[in-house]
Amino acid sequence: MPEKIKTTCPYCGVGCGIITSKDSTGRITIKGDPDHPANFGRLCSKGTALAETLDLEGRLLEPMVDGTIVDWSEALDTVADRFRNIIDQHGPNAVAFYVSGQLLTEDYYVANKLMKGFIGSGNIDTNSRLCMSSAVAAYKRAFGSDTVPCEYEDIEHAELIVITGSNTAWCHPVIYQRIVKAKKENPALRIVVIDPRATATRDIADLHLPLKPGSDSYLFNGLLSYLESHGCRNRGFTDNHCEGLDDALVAARKTASNITDVARVCELDPEDVRDFYDCFASTEKSLTLYSQGINQSSSGTDKANAIINCHLITGRIGRQGMGPFSITGQPNAMGGREVGGLANQLAAHMDIENASHHALVSEFWNAPDLCTGAGLKAVDLFRAVEDGSVKAVWIMATNPVVSMPDADRVREALKGCELVVVSDTSANTDTVDLAHIRLPALGWGEKDGTVTNSERRISRQRKFLKAPGAARADWWIINEVARRMGFESAFDYQSPAEIFSEYATLTGYQNNGSRDLDISGLADLDADSYDNLAPLQWPRKKEDDDSDRIFSDGRFFTAGGKARFIPVDPQLPAYPVSETQPFILNSGRVRDHWHTMTRTGKSPRLGSHTEEPYAEIHPEDASRLNLQENDLVELNTELGNAIVRTRLSTGQRKGSLFAPFHWSDQNSAAARIDALVNPVTDPFSGQPESKHAPVGIRPWRAQWYGFLLSRRELDLKGCGYWSKARGNSIWRYHIAGNQSPADWEDLARQWVCSDQDNVEWVEYADSTRNQYRAARIVDDELESCLYVGATKSLPDHDWIEPIFLNGRVQDHERIALLSGRPLQEGQDQGPTVCACFGVGSNQVKELINSGEITSVEQITERLKAGGNCGSCLPELKQLLASGLPSQSAA
Repeated sequence: MPEKIKTTCPYCGVGCGIITSKDSTGRITIKGDPDHPANFGRLCSKGTALAETLDLEGRLLEPMVDGTIVDWSEALDTVADRFRNIIDQHGPNAVAFYVSGQLLTEDYYVANKLMKGFIGSGNIDTNSRLCMSSAVAAYKRAFGSDTVPCEYEDIEHAELIVITGSNTAWCHPVIYQRIVKAKKENPALRIVVIDPRATATRDIADLHLPLKPGSDSYLFNGLLSYLESHGCRNRGFTDNHCEGLDDALVAARKTASNITDVARVCELDPEDVRDFYDCFASTEKSLTLYSQGINQSSSGTDKANAIINCHLITGRIGRQGMGPFSITGQPNAMGGREVGGLANQLAAHMDIENASHHALVSEFWNAPDLCTGAGLKAVDLFRAVEDGSVKAVWIMATNPVVSMPDADRVREALKGCELVVVSDTSANTDTVDLAHIRLPALGWGEKDGTVTNSERRISRQRKFLKAPGAARADWWIINEVARRMGFESAFDYQSPAEIFSEYATLTGYQNNGSRDLDISGLADLDADSYDNLAPLQWPRKKEDDDSDRIFSDGRFFTAGGKARFIPVDPQLPAYPVSETQPFILNSGRVRDHWHTMTRTGKSPRLGSHTEEPYAEIHPEDASRLNLQENDLVELNTELGNAIVRTRLSTGQRKGSLFAPFHWSDQNSAAARIDALVNPVTDPFSGQPESKHAPVGIRPWRAQWYGFLLSRRELDLKGCGYWSKARGNSIWRYHIAGNQSPADWEDLARQWVCSDQDNVEWVEYADSTRNQYRAARIVDDELESCLYVGATKSLPDHDWIEPIFLNGRVQDHERIALLSGRPLQEGQDQGPTVCACFGVGSNQVKELINSGEITSVEQITERLKAGGNCGSCLPELKQLLASGLPSQSAA
């Protein structure tokens, strides 16, 4: 029987349970855990494809110091000595850690304890700063604590679900499918989607409000005024359990006193605004889901508080089916918040500036040098690296050279830094390549610990793979450095279970109900109980405690025990458009990729849906600029530029562009979108404004276009544009150049040739049409092929990949390769629509055109497409409606 291990998905904050199986050959299979309350067996395309990402290709497997492989002892000694020397010369604030929501809670805890407790600096921040710190700040302002008051089961009990600032269908697909199911089972459930774009999430909306980018606070301030003026105040709740309502109402009326004004500022139809307000006012069980579109803003904290205010005035909190629900981006963003991963927090949801909290943590850790002030938040941290005040930075499990705003400046800062240490699984990322010291960390499937999802549910991540090479757990690496820095007595951990026990004990230490986070009931778990820990939500004051819903008693964690209304003075984004930068750039994710693709980029399935970086633009804007579908364009700001493809979509708001941020210098020539993003931040949370960057757009004039498929990774000299994606046993390259070579064969051979015997080179050239095609065959098997033409209209390449897998190249396949089209009908599946089951658009179109299918349900029955995570359902509907592949993206 295959060995089965229950663990948790390493992607988004939904926190899906997974069952891994390993057979006698070592083959791993992945399926959703039907017993896990986060997903009940569902997985998205990324989770489904996890087994394809577990190979060791590109892994960092040995410690390296200054470019030389060393053993762990030398590496750890060097890290400790160099950090200690800098601290001794310049003080503790001259060093910093930049950590990640990809770390497990136990890793986070040890890192935070070392930096804040024993080095004595607050300079530890996390990439979660970039995704949910505004939600944290808003919750703390309103509730006195970073407490998410909702649960996933609220979806089934709600009568109104407001989705704002979230393309849930693509970024949290399992939650989206839960909403779809809830709506199917309860037709009375209304869905309102608030988003400048018409994303895939709009597919289930009863009402879509495509508001002006950045105007969210006006909309929710207007709702607050409307609720008050229409008698929707829950006086028993607001009088007894809240404070500050009058000031919040004054601020709301000042800026959004009536529907007409709100509609004008938000650029919405007044009747749609009224419909939303009426629906919210009349529906007690109202649940508001919000994510990066709210948080990633220079006024993200105020936006979130404007939402929370509307739930407080109606008393819609602390009860089933209602509340303001921040859904987090990363698998352990919540766990990092719990143990103090943000620069302005202490562990266990305690505050650095709170004297009693400071004394408590100092006593518990026996850390007399515990930092006394908040450290540098992410943007400021890298500015301090740039100006030299931070001389050493340890980056763990993240890639800030790609993901930080003003990313080129971050790269230059790290280039000039005295000491850059990076712990990672990848041997090469844009950040790892700048490290003086590289430390090989364990990846998903190899490490052991806990994570907390968006609904405060703690789950185990369990190892089912052996540690490769010299890779070690992040907590172990940090622990060993701490010991070498002279802190042996405080860092004597032998297992993640010991760390978890200490952390759980701290949550209950002198708590007595004064703090929201309390899992002290888990502090005495033995090793076996920890290993077998089932998913559970906090608080958990006793091991078998099934706690009441948060805030059900109307008691909050402010000094007076009352929730606070926060007056919100809406602010539009700090940087307006200009003559040279007339578009608003909104950055985000695509359906099948994650962060900077160090994991999802390994999967052929996940790479097939969106192979190239792109910018989505409204057709009328494109027409005005003389741009067409799939053109190459340059996006530019004063900070940087990027070269991407165009995608035309009527779902895109006029005057705005959308571009995903996943591409790095590892898989594209120039598509690091965050290099264009201004580093302006929210004054309360420090979260950057990643959704509103004024940009220019202009054609990137290419003289030739092409694609290249190869079994090997290649160095494509002479390409002004290239992007790389994983195929089945090959690499797919899309290429273009603004200068034509004197000899195509010579350049092609430079790209793909190596010294090998038994090589056959077949080619086709048409100088009059400026076309060139070539195939390199080694030992009678296709090794690489190249197609080049004067226009971007090139043959499809999906049908070519099987030839790489079929062994000996047949004569008819040689003919097909040079002709640029399959010789047999049905060989070309077309671009991938469903990544879960590898279904191409041509497969769907053939069934539609034949009349064999007339509904999405029939597509699922015949091809399985849409039957897993459901993220492709909107595209399947578009194929049914038009018979053409969808060009929209979200």
